Amino acid sequence: MSEHPAQRRTLAVLVTAQIFSGAGLAAGITVGALLAQDMLGSTGLAGLPSALFTVGSAAAAIGVGRISQRTGRRAGLTAGYLVGALGSFGVVVAAVTGSIALLFASLIVYGAGTATSLQARYAGADLATPAHRARAISTVLVATTVGAVVGPNLLHPMASLAIAWGIPPLSGPFVLSGTAYLLAGLVLWVLLRPDPLVLARDMAVADAPAATDDPTPTRTWSAPIVAGATIMVVTQLVMAAVMTMTPIHMQHHGHDVGAAGIVIAVHVAGMYLPSLLSGMLVDRIGAGRVAVAAAGTLVAAGLAAALAPPSSVPALAAALGLLGLGWNLGLVAGTTMIADATPVATRARTQGTVDVGIAVAGAGGGLGSGLIVAAADYPGLAYLGAAIALLIVPALAWSTRRPPAGTRPRPVDARVDG
Repeated sequence: MSEHPAQRRTLAVLVTAQIFSGAGLAAGITVGALLAQDMLGSTGLAGLPSALFTVGSAAAAIGVGRISQRTGRRAGLTAGYLVGALGSFGVVVAAVTGSIALLFASLIVYGAGTATSLQARYAGADLATPAHRARAISTVLVATTVGAVVGPNLLHPMASLAIAWGIPPLSGPFVLSGTAYLLAGLVLWVLLRPDPLVLARDMAVADAPAATDDPTPTRTWSAPIVAGATIMVVTQLVMAAVMTMTPIHMQHHGHDVGAAGIVIAVHVAGMYLPSLLSGMLVDRIGAGRVAVAAAGTLVAAGLAAALAPPSSVPALAAALGLLGLGWNLGLVAGTTMIADATPVATRARTQGTVDVGIAVAGAGGGLGSGLIVAAADYPGLAYLGAAIALLIVPALAWSTRRPPAGTRPRPVDARVDG
């Protein structure tokens, strides 16, 4: 099967939009916990922003998935980014006015940007051939790296700009987030033509009589879909928990926001920069084996974070870089399993539902991380994350013993246990 002529343009547009969205995602994540700690005066609730915007991400995942299923990726992704921008600017207003209620509401709305940034990876796979689907997904993910690495490193300039405007310094990065999400939405609305999901659906209907992969599903939640979702839920839970509390951990040991920004920049680079390699690995050796590698990497990241000297920025950066890499391997592997197993007739809706689980896991990890650190300590949180990561292995073992009904598996995935 040859690549559809529109695939190259689709990837180019998605890459451009993801550069902007990466900046919006990373800037808010870096300072969200610090802003909440300042406004709430409590370390125990410092994980609340991560929980709130991942709750918003869960709701947005459903909305973006359903809009995309009805009218295409262009409308769904654009709407998600515009809502994320609204939430970003709402956080700025909350910081200026000191309104806790508005902060909470705005953080929930801000989560739409996070959900949309993740949903964009599915759009890269709509027109991809099965042999290159993982690489298409990873191309969209790696584009996020540029903005995601630049965003945290703009913390000091944005804080200075905020002071010049007479607003709280920690609200400055959310100005950047809102602007970046607006630009991402504009790029998609203007340039994502033809719509990849609409085109894929039309092609599936036209080819249905001769196709071996019937666009009408016989089983919506097959074993590969459940396993892929489990992989991504576990990786998101572990990543969100450890990542959320690292800036707080650093602040308690005398590091400033700039040092935290460097560590988060390394973390986000680990989340997205290895995407092309991850995609190539999935296409070559199978999603199952890459998911096992994700579990091992997350275990190593948890141990490294727990054992890192609190005074060492390089050691914490290395641990967070590993954390990001484990997340990346799990996301690319899990996404590919789901993209392979979801028929086009229900694709966006199913993918949106899966991302709800990912968002809920992120919310639980973000909120629980603050409570765990308050009750115990940061190393304890990191050790727990390493233990949870091992759940990926039994999920894979279960899926390889349950062949899907009515869906097309990737043959290479059957070699997970080999």
